[in-house]
Formats: sequence, C-alpha cells, structure tokens
Amino acid sequence: MAMKVKFVLTMDDVVVNDETIDQIVLDWVSEVDQQEIMEVSHKWITTQNFLTHRMVGLTRVGESSLTIEPLEEATDASA
Repeated sequence: MAMKVKFVLTMDDVVVNDETIDQIVLDWVSEVDQQEIMEVSHKWITTQNFLTHRMVGLTRVGESSLTIEPLEEATDASA
C-alpha cells in the first residue's frame, strides 16, 4: 500500500565542490510503501557515508538528519 510521505534532509557543515556551506535543507514529497520507508531508514542508520556516496560533489557532512513524515493514510491501490 502506497502512501504520500514528506522527506526532509538537513545537512550541517557541508563541503560541496570544495565550498563550505553551513546548512542545506532539502525536502520532497513522494509516494512510497512501508517497505521502501524501512529500507531507506535502515540504510540511513547503518551505512557510513550514506550521503557522500549518493550526491555528486558532496565530500563532507558534519551532522545530518532525515525526517520522514506521512502526509496521508496508506491507500490500497486495488480498492
């Protein structure tokens, strides 16, 4: 069952293309199912350098947080 979810990624003390940036905040809305949320959460918690492996030009992140907020109840696409 897919649900609409808002992701908010906050990164502090970031180096992108050799430029230091105090803070970057990215937010986006996506339709995902519970399994996808669990996979992202697990990778976020267990993978060292999770962000620097996925973002071109990003070489350092001091602190970061990922918030996952449901925007609507899960819906069954077959209903």
